[in-house]
Amino acid sequence: MTISEKIKEEYRTILEQLKQAEQSSDWEELGKLNKQKELYSSLIQGQDDLEKTNNQLVETEKILTTEKDIQLIALAQEEKENLSKQKQKLEKEIEKGLKEISGEGEDPKAIITEIRAGAGGEEAALFASNLFSMYSKYAESQNWDVKILDQHQTELKGFKEVIFQITGDGAFSKMKNEAGVHRVQRIPTTEKAGRIHTSTASVAVLPKPSKSQVQMKPDEIRIDTYRSSGAGGQNVNKRETAIRITHLPTGLVVTSQTERNQLQNKENALSILQARLLERQIEEQARKQGSNRKGQIGQAMRAEKIRTYNFPQNRITDHRIKKTWHNLETIMSGGLDEVIEEIKRYYSASTTLS
Repeated sequence: MTISEKIKEEYRTILEQLKQAEQSSDWEELGKLNKQKELYSSLIQGQDDLEKTNNQLVETEKILTTEKDIQLIALAQEEKENLSKQKQKLEKEIEKGLKEISGEGEDPKAIITEIRAGAGGEEAALFASNLFSMYSKYAESQNWDVKILDQHQTELKGFKEVIFQITGDGAFSKMKNEAGVHRVQRIPTTEKAGRIHTSTASVAVLPKPSKSQVQMKPDEIRIDTYRSSGAGGQNVNKRETAIRITHLPTGLVVTSQTERNQLQNKENALSILQARLLERQIEEQARKQGSNRKGQIGQAMRAEKIRTYNFPQNRITDHRIKKTWHNLETIMSGGLDEVIEEIKRYYSASTTLS
């Protein structure tokens, strides 16, 4: 286990940013950078200690294989056991530090997932609905709770957009790599000539921030109310229970109309807004550090085609790890464990370790 050169480059970048922040007397930025400096410094020092421990283990092994004195062998064996324990401790500390840097330090208590229909018209909306069903069933198998925050359905019960919250242990670490463009190849129910169509839907996975992570002042948001609408745009509620919130500093606009209660829709919309603001903060932090690690939130993958679902050939292919499965029906019914675990292993091995 070694620290990649990229980690060391990011540490040098943080040191340069600290100098600039000190010169400009940006105390808030200084506080953030000092915390990052401590984390990176501890990680690099841990790696140095691990290398020394490994070298000492090699020397101890030589003594055990060449020494004939019983007392020296006993001392060497004891030293080996102590060094092995030290090695395990350092490896755990390094692993923890790497997870913190990559955004995996503490799993959020909840995540917000957004699915949007892409190219393909009504078929893309139906595929977005299929993805929502797949993730909902997977969440059920993991004993996670699912709550729809906002949705815009079509007349055929597809989704132009659906935003939902998943709450449960391990939800973020398992779901974050689902972010990206999903492609489907199949014969749509609306296709009379039997031709195979290709459609897409995008998935975004955002951690739901804690109250301390994202703070908004009352004068930074504008809240508007309107009537909820159903599939095809018809009004389904005579009262103005739907909520639209505009974040004035960034121009971000979010809505929620799933509940018949205006207050509940407001809470749902605020949850969506806070998650998107946190995503922006993380993107900005990664940009400042020159970081484009794919394992953080998945924002770097939002424009990438990550997976193809081919129904005629009963196969699903993940393009990032170049692997294909031939149990499409099982996967679409929520049997995602094998796929998700395979991708987790891929990113664990490639993002921060060299």
